[in-house]
Amino acid sequence: MSQPSESDFEQLRDLMIELITAYASLSGERTGRGELDPRVLAAMARVPRHVYVPDEVRDYAYADGPLPIGYGKTISQPFIVALMTDLLEVEADLRVLEIGTGLGYQAAVLCELAGQVYSVEIIAELAEGARQRLTAAGYENLELRLADGGQGWPEEAPFDRIIVTAAPELVPAPLLQQLKPGGRLVIPAGLEDAQELMVIEKGLDGRTTTEEILPVVFSRLITRH
Repeated sequence: MSQPSESDFEQLRDLMIELITAYASLSGERTGRGELDPRVLAAMARVPRHVYVPDEVRDYAYADGPLPIGYGKTISQPFIVALMTDLLEVEADLRVLEIGTGLGYQAAVLCELAGQVYSVEIIAELAEGARQRLTAAGYENLELRLADGGQGWPEEAPFDRIIVTAAPELVPAPLLQQLKPGGRLVIPAGLEDAQELMVIEKGLDGRTTTEEILPVVFSRLITRH
């Protein structure tokens, strides 16, 4: 059986964008995002998702579902990546913190949109895999760190936006502290069978408000917090 060519992957990526657009429309009443930001869709159309998964599942990189990336972790369903990125409302002059680099796919999408991206991964093998992939991609607006994501990245705080790609039971306090007033945090959280994707906004007075978007299933956030 022949391996897909780069042209094949481009066609699959186009189909992925069409499916994301359809899902957004169907779920819009619940998520409030019936049409995703064209910049988000364009970023996902540029990033070769198949590069950011293990070779064993490369043929399924554009399938509608999460995929294993090793060490009990997954790369999220394309629609969920698109939705979370859209909810984050990234602008070109913003500094974004990502918790849970995995093999680097979400970080690559963020690098296409943000001014500066900081990404933290606690599993050394995944962090090294992400570093290799993202370095090869040539992103210069990215800093990677091997550390406990539940502690954030205090030396670089505060951040305009924070996105978490694994689920704690409770939102880690350090992340709320490191979010700039006027900023947004997108995070799945909750007990294993009752996780919700949430958007937390911090007002200019430092107070936070939380909006639940929809039920989700994410890998647990590994943290000492």
